[in-house]
Amino acid sequence: MRHFPVFLNLRGRRVIVSGAGDCAVAKLRLLLKTEARVMVFGTNPVDQVRQWADEGRVTLVERALAPGDAVCAAMVYGANEDTALDASAVEIGRAAGALTNIVDNLEDSQFITPAIVDRDPVTIAIGTEGAAPVLARKIKADLEERLPASLGILARIGQAFRPRADVLPMGAKRRGFWSRFYFERGPEALREGHRAAEFALEELLSETLAEREKAGHVWLVGTGPGDPELLTLKARRLLHEAEVVIHDRLVPQPILELARREATVIEVGKIPYGKSWKQEDINALLVEHGQTAQVVRLKSGDPGVFGRLDEEMDALDAAGVAFDIVPGVTSAMAAAASIKVSLTRRGRNSSFRLLTGHDVKGFAEQEWRDLAKPGAVAAIYMGVKASAFLRGRLMMHGGAEDTPVTAIENASRADQRVIATTLLDLPSALESAAPKGPVMLFLGLSPRAAEVVAQQPEFTPELQAEAF
Repeated sequence: MRHFPVFLNLRGRRVIVSGAGDCAVAKLRLLLKTEARVMVFGTNPVDQVRQWADEGRVTLVERALAPGDAVCAAMVYGANEDTALDASAVEIGRAAGALTNIVDNLEDSQFITPAIVDRDPVTIAIGTEGAAPVLARKIKADLEERLPASLGILARIGQAFRPRADVLPMGAKRRGFWSRFYFERGPEALREGHRAAEFALEELLSETLAEREKAGHVWLVGTGPGDPELLTLKARRLLHEAEVVIHDRLVPQPILELARREATVIEVGKIPYGKSWKQEDINALLVEHGQTAQVVRLKSGDPGVFGRLDEEMDALDAAGVAFDIVPGVTSAMAAAASIKVSLTRRGRNSSFRLLTGHDVKGFAEQEWRDLAKPGAVAAIYMGVKASAFLRGRLMMHGGAEDTPVTAIENASRADQRVIATTLLDLPSALESAAPKGPVMLFLGLSPRAAEVVAQQPEFTPELQAEAF
């Protein structure tokens, strides 16, 4: 992010526009929505600028901006459409300590003016770092269509009532009060007039004060394999509403950014063969926060698939903390979809297994024999370290050396990698690839040939021909 978005307080402050032509008019239309004292410097002003000056909305000085004119100014715009005049305006503004902007000149500007959706006092600024103004205008038009003009009126009514609402405790109760006003009671009441909306606030405050304090609750939420677009709608809503977010190491930042900025976010990472949180400490943390707060516990994939869900549910049950489970897209499903294969197919297999590489050493002989049969399909989680053991056991029980095995690292993410190999070559292929992210192994499945080529750009034409 090159430009950090801020909202600058312009009440009573000087803002200078160097230029009095059509280019300046476009900026002045926005500046006149503020409470700034706007001054325009320029010769041959267009009619619109002269009209604003006659109405007392701007101060017009019919000459070029000169040194000393920008003293105590908050911002200076160069809008002359003349390179030399704009460069001079910027130099004068910076010497006076003002922020400076040259219209349509990103490189020589200290700030940019975003596209704005105005529902005063609700203001939405849209920027594209100067890369796509047309896109910003399209987003602006879409938002203006979606946000009713009455939104600003409701915000003003709410703003006046805020001191009264301070009797509500900070946190979920106060947020719930304002959410119900802005999205339920307020819009309905406003149809009957301004006074009706004010009365709705009074009534809602009385109801909220009379409500019993909401008990804590824990939501055990599956985040899927990492792509935020694979989150369920319920997971997104709960994450946005949560007061405390407790997450695994594998939950990526784009998903965590969906949480409210006020939320307490705690990582309880488990690093294979490294420093990790103990499960009993995670359980204690869930109980501690779950007794009084709305907690979202984020688990990679689906919480019920190799996610140690039972241990956390048992701890919450023992402490009397209420909880619910929100399923997620498990990594096996996402990984299979990413290489465009099905986990079952008529004539090949009517069932498949979900295994974890941490547990396969305890398999009975019969289980290994079933997995080694032609056509058997299994999704193996956390199987990289156990790959040599998997190969040995399967081949010992009749597994063919050329049984296809596909490893998918970081399934569904931008940095996904597909490693197509065979049972015989599995350990060496994984050692050579040296994956750093979570890996899903598919026994008995190979990606479509086109997928192999597309995701292995280092292939030579000869290898591509072999793949097909």
